Amino acid sequence: MTQHRELIQINISGPDQSGITAALTGILARHGASILDIGQADIHHTLALGMLIKTDSSRSGEILKELLFKTNDMHVQVSFNIVTEEEYNTWVGNQGKNRYIVTLLGRKITAQHISEISKVISDQGLNIETITRLTGRQPLEEDAEPVAKACIEFSVRGTPRDREGMQSDFMRLAASLNVDVSVQEDTMYRRCRRLICFDMDSTLIKTEVIDELADRAGVGPEVRAITESAMRGELDFRESFTRRVALLKGLDVSVMKEIAENLPITEGLERMMEVLKRSGYKTAILSGGFTYFGQYLKNRFGFDYVYANELEIGPDGKLTGRYLGDIVDGTRKRELLKLLAQVEQIDIAQTIAVGDGANDLPMLSQAGLGIAFHAKPKVKAEASQSISTIGLDGVLYFLGFKDSYMK
Repeated sequence: MTQHRELIQINISGPDQSGITAALTGILARHGASILDIGQADIHHTLALGMLIKTDSSRSGEILKELLFKTNDMHVQVSFNIVTEEEYNTWVGNQGKNRYIVTLLGRKITAQHISEISKVISDQGLNIETITRLTGRQPLEEDAEPVAKACIEFSVRGTPRDREGMQSDFMRLAASLNVDVSVQEDTMYRRCRRLICFDMDSTLIKTEVIDELADRAGVGPEVRAITESAMRGELDFRESFTRRVALLKGLDVSVMKEIAENLPITEGLERMMEVLKRSGYKTAILSGGFTYFGQYLKNRFGFDYVYANELEIGPDGKLTGRYLGDIVDGTRKRELLKLLAQVEQIDIAQTIAVGDGANDLPMLSQAGLGIAFHAKPKVKAEASQSISTIGLDGVLYFLGFKDSYMK
């Protein structure tokens, strides 16, 4: 008698318990069934297990009977669905389509957030394959965790009807719903990033060091006005830097130590650096600020590289109002990013850049992943990714890290 193959989708759900997967796949193994696809998730101790199997039609009845008996014994539910070969071949063909990772990040995530994001994905003709929670479970009391954060990752497949339109829709939702939304193509490079470069002022620290120096020199308002204009992209960085440093002339160098020891560190920096170092990432500070403060952060948090500007100090121990060497501006940051990639022998696509100002845009656009962090409006509008709702450890979620990996 001619035997025909059958494709059967098996769905199991119920209270999670040890040994379910082993028992059910053991039945399949005894009957020589092939598992074409398998997926399992646990949501609050409730199991969802799906398998697509291929078996001879002569054995399928016995397989289904044994599965029914075993699942009944284990107090879980099972259902079966016959899949045609045409349906299966269509599914296999879809595996060649593009895959994107959409990351939803914020202090908390609501049903409205998920609904709105999912609608954009659907309107673009994309199919959600998996949804994964990257953060730990949220406390019932909203005030129980003052620095709460929530992150959900969507794995979607297909080709967007309008890639730029999709990005615009996500940016609009991010602004109106107070969340961050990242869209990344799920290439091999996303899973093997190796170098991450940070701006310092208003990124790693919650201040502009030159403004702190200016306050001690009694020229705070004048320097801040120039700083803000430069960060908004209204003034050339090189010109603004030279003008600001000149205003610091006569300041005693001893104030730098006091400022460094009291720098306001950005939320999430320590946690992020611990995870990055443990995971083998190389890290760099590429700053339009000053080397003294970059070195302080390097020693404190373990950065691998620091490139910043060197203030000239006179024989009397006071700032001369001049600087030494080339200015680390936007162009220089981009070149340093490329240079460090060569030193580390990695592809530029394996690099990440994080910054907030207009002078960070060249390196953000050059890196494989550029992230505008609590950035100025112009920078946020031009960057492909941004974080505005939580601290620096939000970068880890864009890289796919789960909270369970970060402990």
